[in-house]
Amino acid sequence: MSSANPLTASSLGPADRNALAGEPTSAPSPAATPEPSPSSPADRAAAAGPFFPAPSSVSTPAPSPAAAPKLRLATVWLAGCSGCHMSFLDLDDWLFELAQLADIVYSPVASDVKTYPDHVDVCLVEGAVANADNLAMARTLRERTRVVVAFGDCAISAHVPGLRNRLAAEPGGGVAAVLERSYRELADLQPQWPGSSGLVPELLERVLPLHEVIAVELWLPGCPPPAARIRLVLEALVCGEIPQLEGPEGLRFG
Repeated sequence: MSSANPLTASSLGPADRNALAGEPTSAPSPAATPEPSPSSPADRAAAAGPFFPAPSSVSTPAPSPAAAPKLRLATVWLAGCSGCHMSFLDLDDWLFELAQLADIVYSPVASDVKTYPDHVDVCLVEGAVANADNLAMARTLRERTRVVVAFGDCAISAHVPGLRNRLAAEPGGGVAAVLERSYRELADLQPQWPGSSGLVPELLERVLPLHEVIAVELWLPGCPPPAARIRLVLEALVCGEIPQLEGPEGLRFG
C-alpha cells in the first residue's frame, strides 16, 4: 500500500474528486459563484441533486422536483468478525435519518436480499479476502459498485485473519498446514479435515487485504471503526462529497 494517505482529498487529483462527486471533469467558469452550503446532510443531499444518477437502462419513476434520488448503499461481510457491522448498528437513531437519504440494497444486517444487486452506488466491505467465496464476492461487488470502501482494519490490511499467513509461509506450510492446525491439532473431538468437497470454501494460499484483489476508492480504518467515524463518511458520501478523515480520531487503526 502506498504511504500516501488515501483518505484525504489532497491525495486525489481534480478528475478523481470530480468523478467521485459525480461532477464533470472540466473546470467551472471563473464567473460562477457557489451557493451557500446547506447545513444538514438532508439539505445538502437535496441541494446537490443526484450523487449517482440512475443508469439509463433501469426504468424508474420520475422523482418530484424537490426530491433527490436516494443513494444505493450496500454492506458486505467477508473474512472478519462482524465487529464493523456491529459498529454500523451503533449508529442507533441516526440510522433513521440515513434511511431518508439512502436505500440499503444489500447487507447481512439490514437486508434479506441474497444476491448482490446491480447499480450499487457505495459498498462498505468488511473483512479480508481469505477463501474462494470471498474472492468471488469481492469481484462481483466491484463490477456492480461505483465506490468501494474498505471497511475496517481487516479489509485494509488483512489484520487478524492474516495471521495465518505466517503459518502458511513456514517450510512445508500452505493451505494444508492451516487445515491441519485448525481441524486436527486444535480439535477436542473427532479431529478430521472437512470430508466433502465444497463443505468449506477453498482457502486461498494467503489472506489478502481488499485492495490487493480489487480497486478500492476509500479506506475507513478501525477495529472496528467507531460509529461517529462511520457516520462522518456516510454523511459525506450521501451528499456527493469526499469524506475528510484527518488526525487520530479519523485515521487511528485498532
